[in-house]
Amino acid sequence: MNQVLMAVMAVGAVLGGLDRLLKNRFSLGEKFEEGFRLLGSMALSMAGMICLSPVLADILGKAVIPLYQAIGVDPAMFGSVLAIDMGGYQLAKELAVNSAVGSYAGIVVSAVFGCTLVFTIPVGMGMIRGKDREYFARGIMLGLAAMPVGLVVGGLLSGLSFVNSLHQNLPIFVAAFLLLLGLWKIPDRMVKGFCALAEGIRILVTAGLILAAVESFLGWNPIPGMAPIEEAMAVVSSIGVVLLGSLPAAELLRRLLARPFAHLGSKLGVTPQSLTGMLIGLVSAIPVFSMYQDMDPKGKVAAGAFLVSGTSLLAAHLGFVLSTEPGMLAALMGGKFCGAVAAAILAMVFYKKSENPKF
Repeated sequence: MNQVLMAVMAVGAVLGGLDRLLKNRFSLGEKFEEGFRLLGSMALSMAGMICLSPVLADILGKAVIPLYQAIGVDPAMFGSVLAIDMGGYQLAKELAVNSAVGSYAGIVVSAVFGCTLVFTIPVGMGMIRGKDREYFARGIMLGLAAMPVGLVVGGLLSGLSFVNSLHQNLPIFVAAFLLLLGLWKIPDRMVKGFCALAEGIRILVTAGLILAAVESFLGWNPIPGMAPIEEAMAVVSSIGVVLLGSLPAAELLRRLLARPFAHLGSKLGVTPQSLTGMLIGLVSAIPVFSMYQDMDPKGKVAAGAFLVSGTSLLAAHLGFVLSTEPGMLAALMGGKFCGAVAAAILAMVFYKKSENPKF
């Protein structure tokens, strides 16, 4: 599956590059170029967090791990605060008391909760225009509220019992319940709080980028243990290469599915662009952020909710699992897909059409 997806994106890169040589005759060359234009915003959003991840894991671990142990939760679950491909897997496996829980935390939970916390939120808030951020924020919160569905399914497919899956995710489930309760009782305050959190993450990421740059120039850093900025930029660059093919391929996919998505969208009350965005989100969230301006409000909320669990399911996360623990592939795919579908349904049910949507 991973090879098929890579082949599709390679074809997209070839078609996009050729169309660029033809002066963007088929509007694919522009998508090819957009992959490089997005490198700057991605680096600003991601590089600092990647550099800070080892330090944050050490500092937060000392405070949080005793709490996890006190409630009987495996410390490996703390690894879920980082994305699966940004240190979450390694941290979970290192802290694990039970190896099965370590694999589950490092792959399934990190690919959902950790990815949302250190990638989807800061990158999305950085790339999405100001007036669309409220819809994105509401969608993310609904996606987090629906997250227990995917995490339980992923736990069962990982070999954990239903009760153990619930127990290990106790801190995350409590947070998800509070988010849903807040959306119901105080939606406006929740959105403002979410935006404040995103701003805090942006400040933290920028500070990490500054410190990493100083260390690169002078060989000195007041906070030892940070990952080199060169490693962070390598991650960003690898994503940029994927975008060279994924963006043209996503544009072709949008055109092919325009008619069936128009029919389905009319049934669900969303535009075809919104449905296409959700589908593309299974490959990468970044093209979805660039499509946000073309979606309708309900679709923006649903797409944000879908991305919490669905992001990179058929690309980066799938490839990561195949290269580390292939036996966890079913848990990853089952958990993320079920969580994404549950989130999209929740967003459709909770959304009410108005100038300023309420939940």
